[in-house]
Amino acid sequence: MEYFSLTVQQALRMLEAGEVSSVALTESVLARIEAVEPTVQAYLALDREGALRQAEQADIARKNGQAGPLCGIPVAIKDVLCTTTMPTTCGSRMLEHFVAPYDATVVTRLARAGSVLLGKLAMDEFAMGSTSENCAFKVPHNPWKPGYVAGGSSGGSAAAVAADQCFASLGSDTGGSIRQPASLCGTVGMKPTYGRVSRYGLVAFASSLDQVGPLTKDVRDCALMMNAICGHDPLDSTSIDQPVPDYCHALQDGLKGITIGIPREYFGQGLDPEVEQAVRRGIAMLEEAGAHLVEVTLPHTDYCVAVYYLIAPAEASSNLARFDGVRYGFRDRSADSLIEMYNKTRSHGFGDEVKRRILIGTYALSSGYYDAFYKKASQVRSLIKEDFAKAFAACDLMVSPVTPTPAWKIGDKADDPLALYLSDILTLSANLAGIPGMSVPCGFSRDGLPIGMQLQAAHFNEAVLLRAAHNLEQRAGVVGKKPALA
Repeated sequence: MEYFSLTVQQALRMLEAGEVSSVALTESVLARIEAVEPTVQAYLALDREGALRQAEQADIARKNGQAGPLCGIPVAIKDVLCTTTMPTTCGSRMLEHFVAPYDATVVTRLARAGSVLLGKLAMDEFAMGSTSENCAFKVPHNPWKPGYVAGGSSGGSAAAVAADQCFASLGSDTGGSIRQPASLCGTVGMKPTYGRVSRYGLVAFASSLDQVGPLTKDVRDCALMMNAICGHDPLDSTSIDQPVPDYCHALQDGLKGITIGIPREYFGQGLDPEVEQAVRRGIAMLEEAGAHLVEVTLPHTDYCVAVYYLIAPAEASSNLARFDGVRYGFRDRSADSLIEMYNKTRSHGFGDEVKRRILIGTYALSSGYYDAFYKKASQVRSLIKEDFAKAFAACDLMVSPVTPTPAWKIGDKADDPLALYLSDILTLSANLAGIPGMSVPCGFSRDGLPIGMQLQAAHFNEAVLLRAAHNLEQRAGVVGKKPALA
């Protein structure tokens, strides 16, 4: 049996029944990685020996009645989360050989739940990008069509799940970096409410926007992963001390009593007809499940891209100042003075996109420009949050496309940063408002590329997203379809 193709829930059921061991699951996934990794290019680091040791320990724990909720399940994580057993490169030459002195809180929580950590996954450098082409080491390919982008910045995380190279993964989402690759690769991806999941040990891009979340094969697996990683963490000052429900209880059949908002602004110019058709079909399925549909408006949507690309680069400029070649990471040793060392280290250590965003952010924060750019963007951000608050007064959740188009060929937009920035237009607002959002597969293009539907809800209302996603999944007939990899 090809164990690697199982969902987390299916694998747990077999483990509990004694029909398979964690070692057998892990060996199956490692063999799958060996077979398809030359095509998919999802992993930056793979710890085969460590994973098998963890699997053996998981089997012992289960035998002794000490199994955690994810005991024996092989998972992988985006290479922006700190680990003591493997390098944390953030897809950058700047941190090529950096091994963190501590584990991220979500890594610790996955370990406590009994999961087996396989390795670290490819990503855009410092999570800055929409295709993972900005990775300094390799570019992950879309398993549904090699040669096409897997999305970004969590491209490796989505590609690995879609290609059955892990049972589930973690990514980070600053402006759509979980939801967008999930949509392009046909997986489920959840960006939780800001503060719902600890960011301790997540290498910062934009601290008021970053959030960690899961990418999974189906909605129930997403709920299981959310159960494992959510909760207050005193090590993260932005973590919210609020009870975490059992998200599996949210997976109820039927949507009677649920009102779904359709944002007028998210179905306009620039939306690929195939994407709109698939999403409209998904909306009809939610209505069949009992949901009531209403039109809502988010009048400041047109400002989201401009606001995001002032706030995020400004915060990145501040956060990335720590990579100076003095304390850790890459250092250019050809310089003759301290200033020259700073200059050469950052010029050679950072890729073009990271340098572009640092320059934008530094300019926006500079004397004489702060009020005109960063302050004004922060004020408009407040208006965007108010738009969502008003919309959620009229509905329980909103649905829309995730991306304007299906995946495109690697390299097609590499020389047009603005086109890439605009590809995130439908996902940025959730980060600016701090609300939860997720992507659920709802169809395919004529070329066989996945299309996802975006669900968004009010703060800490992930349960209603999972309920709606579960009902869509039951009707869409997409889950279980696999890319034709060797």
